[in-house]
Amino acid sequence: MQLFYNPNLSESAKEVTFDKEESRHIVKVLRMKEGDTFKITNGKGSFFSAVITNANPKGCLVKILSEEFQRPLPYQLHLAVAPTKLNDRYEWFLEKATEIGITEITPVICDHSERKVIKPERYEKILQSAMKQSLKAYLPILNEAVSFRDFINSERTSEGIQCIAHCEETEKKTLKSILHPNKKVILLIGPEGDFSSEEIKLAKQGGFIPVTLGESRLRTETAAIVACHSVAFINEI
Repeated sequence: MQLFYNPNLSESAKEVTFDKEESRHIVKVLRMKEGDTFKITNGKGSFFSAVITNANPKGCLVKILSEEFQRPLPYQLHLAVAPTKLNDRYEWFLEKATEIGITEITPVICDHSERKVIKPERYEKILQSAMKQSLKAYLPILNEAVSFRDFINSERTSEGIQCIAHCEETEKKTLKSILHPNKKVILLIGPEGDFSSEEIKLAKQGGFIPVTLGESRLRTETAAIVACHSVAFINEI
């Protein structure tokens, strides 16, 4: 199935025109023409069946044939992950987490962060591409980058399971021991230099449970994917 993305598509839409970039991809790259059909998602839970009525590479017009609503994930997963020193590793995390299943992502700037500036437009495109490739109807929410302390303060009243994965040799629970199906999970993953002792203390004061993801010392992006898969796996049982 060929899947395209249009965030402005509503349930009552009868037709839609793609922007120049997407239109060129449809007409010039994929060589699709009038009468060809494909699927569109608005990233909000709907799949639309559509047929091309005007294969214009500057503004491809399609007619909506039908709409099918997809049920959301049975859980909510919000990963707050520090940007990695090498940007392509963070982009890899965004792609794979979307494929596996994630609800929300927040880049957090920590005491030991080596990268403190991100490119949200680039990240959004990666999320959109991964959503289309994995045939999902929901686009993960990408929040603005925030400081660690601001994130902890913003989540003090949040419901669900809140935890922080760190490498300090202190008492921690295993992630799998605190996960439960159909629950909201908020998980903090630190930078290459890990969270500072002050940040770990602050998170615990804010109600975050210290957790371990296993015996191996993992890179930031690997830890995020392990956590993402663990939550998805628990919800498949």
